[in-house]
Amino acid sequence: MATQPQSAHSERSSYREMLIEHLFTGYLLRALWPRHAEVLKPQVDDSGYDLVIEVCDVIRHIQLKSSKTDAKTARQTVQRRLQEKPSGCVIWSRFDDDFTLGPFLWFGGLPGEPLSLSGFRTARHSKGDSTGKKKERPELCVVNKGDFCELNDITEVVERLFGTRRVR
Repeated sequence: MATQPQSAHSERSSYREMLIEHLFTGYLLRALWPRHAEVLKPQVDDSGYDLVIEVCDVIRHIQLKSSKTDAKTARQTVQRRLQEKPSGCVIWSRFDDDFTLGPFLWFGGLPGEPLSLSGFRTARHSKGDSTGKKKERPELCVVNKGDFCELNDITEVVERLFGTRRVR
């Protein structure tokens, strides 16, 4: 596959976001085969998660983030409502020019543990108002890359999501 110009990534960001989500879901389902996995997709993106995946007795509400492997992105904004969901987590997928996913960055707890976002600073709007002030976005917090744990491949993601005993 030919390398995409950087402008294509910003001009077609919605397309790219959906592509990454579909690829990630495919990677997960392939890794979970032949176990029964149920994948749910919310119609509206206002509850802090992009996917709900259930395997055995574990339900995970997942907020997906993505960036190119060579991107300098040092933080992500995370929806605070995600901590209201059982076993909420954030998976930051890195991808290359060919849209091969990995490594992955993980932010969350063990299966059954709620996500804790206490202590993280509140996000601000990227653009200022008429006076130049960037107002707070109380529904979002900022999580630094250093707070994520790096996972090398989708097998490690599945183990973090569901635990090793549940997926064998």
